Amino acid sequence: MIKLRTSLIPLCAAIGLGTLLAAPAVAQQFTLRFNHVLGPREPFHQGFLDWAKAVEARTKGGLKMQVFHSAQLGVEEDIIEQMRQGANIGQNTDAARLGIYVKPIAVVNGPYFVETLDEVIKLGSAPTLQKWEKELADQHGLKVVCFDWVQGYRNFFTNVPVRKPADLNGQRIRTPPAPIWQESIRALGASPVAMAFGEMYPALQQKAIDGVELVYSNIAAGRFYEVLKYADETRHIMLVNFQVVGSKFFDSLPPDFQTALVEECQTAGRATSQKILAAEAEQKAFLKQKGMTLVEDVDIAAFRAAGEKAYQVLGLTEAKDAVLKEIGKK
Repeated sequence: MIKLRTSLIPLCAAIGLGTLLAAPAVAQQFTLRFNHVLGPREPFHQGFLDWAKAVEARTKGGLKMQVFHSAQLGVEEDIIEQMRQGANIGQNTDAARLGIYVKPIAVVNGPYFVETLDEVIKLGSAPTLQKWEKELADQHGLKVVCFDWVQGYRNFFTNVPVRKPADLNGQRIRTPPAPIWQESIRALGASPVAMAFGEMYPALQQKAIDGVELVYSNIAAGRFYEVLKYADETRHIMLVNFQVVGSKFFDSLPPDFQTALVEECQTAGRATSQKILAAEAEQKAFLKQKGMTLVEDVDIAAFRAAGEKAYQVLGLTEAKDAVLKEIGKK
């Protein structure tokens, strides 16, 4: 039996400890499951895939994003509640739904609030909006990653031509359930009907609603030209989308991962937004080919004036004016 000299034991222990200390730490890995309600042919879906690819590359695989289209992970409201509880889920949403938690942020989805991509980008540095974002994160567990994603201009799509607010009298128009959406459509002259995105097509077939208010890409991707005749160019809302994750999940990420998630969100969002706005003419031509009539001689001034009532009814006029002043629009 060979005995190890006791004088060698401390030396061996020191070598072992040194080897342990020198061993590289196992890098943390995170996964973000990102949900959205749009179909796989929508420009946003490809934009989200681009965002995910950029984040994974920048973090060297440390943060991976899995993108789920068509609400595969669940309806938006349920996903938001899961995020608030700390789930590693993200959601493409809008200021209208976030306004349920921090009421004044809903102005971003109000009538004629912002009307260019440059104005949307300026919102990011508006102190009032930054305050609302902080309140969302600190008090409601919702971290806004970025909102540089513009889905286009929302117009009315109907079976009767619409040129002025009075033309919408008696028209049942589908819109999301949040107050700013409902009051905006009511202020513009129509009767709002709350309905999930996926229910619109059959509702139009069954004449449960008379029309919708969406962006051009939705109409083409969802084949709504089969059940609607007119595209009424009111351009009443520039549809700004917010990419949101739970505050608990975001705070669990290393600082460089947080930065990557935010900055790549902005980059992918702006690129996708520019593509969507540039493609609008092509989408109009496609819908005309499919038999839709474009109503372009719309009285925008009348609609703009009518839209102010939505802010007044919801007590958001002061909040709207404050942000618009900060971005130099008022």
